[in-house]
Amino acid sequence: MAVSKKILNYLEKKEYKFEIIKHKITYTAFDTARTTQKQEKKVKPEEIAKTLVVKADKDYFLALVPASRKLNKKKLLRIVNASKKKKKEKLYRSLELAKESWMKKNVLGKVGATPPFKELLGLDIYVDNILAKQKNLYLGSGEYEYSIKVPTKQYLKNEEAIKGNFSVILR
Repeated sequence: MAVSKKILNYLEKKEYKFEIIKHKITYTAFDTARTTQKQEKKVKPEEIAKTLVVKADKDYFLALVPASRKLNKKKLLRIVNASKKKKKEKLYRSLELAKESWMKKNVLGKVGATPPFKELLGLDIYVDNILAKQKNLYLGSGEYEYSIKVPTKQYLKNEEAIKGNFSVILR
């Protein structure tokens, strides 16, 4: 199945300069990075965004980290709470990854291929600084065999993403 019309219409509405990248079916951002590197040659794992749906107390949001790294929940919680403190909102006590059952009911696309677009999902987006420094990002498309390549600066602006340092090296 190709990328959904809903996502394509959104990208066009937001005037993204995007490219749909077809690759072999992958279920993790790390595998997508390896597969895409073979096809695109110049793609770095730091450009492949792993989209994580995160639950903080009763609220949900997205956290994007490079495929070559993993989420540091404590660092992300500090960044999210700093943002809430500026708005004089109640701080979160805990943070965890969303349950797959919740994602299947509430998130567009297939689990593990979440398209990270604020307006489509109604969720705030936090982007790790390593991703934010790249020229382009390869994002989930909602499908396991397609990624969406977009200019990073345009993505950060269009999605009103909050940047922060919250990833650590995979071990």
